[in-house]
Amino acid sequence: MPPFSANTEEELIALLKTRDRQAYSYLYDNYGGALYGIIMKILNKEEAAKDVLQEVFVKIWQHIESYDAGKGRLYTWMLNIARNAAIDVFRSAGFNKDKKISTLENSVYTDTSALSTAIRTDHMGLKKLVEGLKEEHRRIIELAYFNGYTQEEIAQALNMPLGTVKTRARAALAQLKSLMN
Repeated sequence: MPPFSANTEEELIALLKTRDRQAYSYLYDNYGGALYGIIMKILNKEEAAKDVLQEVFVKIWQHIESYDAGKGRLYTWMLNIARNAAIDVFRSAGFNKDKKISTLENSVYTDTSALSTAIRTDHMGLKKLVEGLKEEHRRIIELAYFNGYTQEEIAQALNMPLGTVKTRARAALAQLKSLMN
């Protein structure tokens, strides 16, 4: 089998849409760790995070045709799939029941995993980008994207009106977009 080659994101997307298995292997090898880190940040359970990561790549395989480059980068699209899948699992009754009965020993190991997650996220430069936001925007992005909070939960946690959270979230995303450009 010839070595995989895609020089641009557009080429990679084109190959993914043709169901090229090498392109998917490349995608998993190069983005799996980052997506796993985001999932772990939300779930804080290694086995559940691994399961969700597999589900995420199946969803990417099944729905790559719905990816629209005009709405954002491929990584952002995949990140949203991963984040939403992790939040769905986190909110499920079974997961919360399992989480309540986990032992202290498991919590210690999970905290170690969260540390490696932070290192992987920082490696991608996301942490630096988010740190470049205004404090009021940074906190909202951290709670929403890294901790899996809904806007209602953010409003409660920060003791502010839901409308303010929504406005600041939009402003934070606009500020992040300008930092990325």
